[in-house]
Amino acid sequence: MVHEQVLDRTFSALSDVTRRGILTRLGEGPATVGELAGPAGMTLTGMKKHIAVLEEAGLVVTEKVGRSRQCRLGTERLDDVMAWISFYQRLWERRLDGLDAYFTLQKGREK
Repeated sequence: MVHEQVLDRTFSALSDVTRRGILTRLGEGPATVGELAGPAGMTLTGMKKHIAVLEEAGLVVTEKVGRSRQCRLGTERLDDVMAWISFYQRLWERRLDGLDAYFTLQKGREK
């Protein structure tokens, strides 16, 4: 059950375009909440809510530095999510390969 909760939390965090943008920006290096909010055209309060979701999923870590809050990518890796995606990718590839083989066989019978 814990594994499912981790996946749910991560996919929920990644489901929002703003949060994906935050992760992309933090991939370039740490940034304050204000530095993230400005380009997004968002209030500090709105940005803090998005960051809280990412932080809960372990994707972002924040630290108080003076009067601002510094954000950086979290240590939580996406290995569980990638394993889940890879499993279903292989599953669907096998199913589609089977469907392709079926249609190829049917096409050969029509001749």
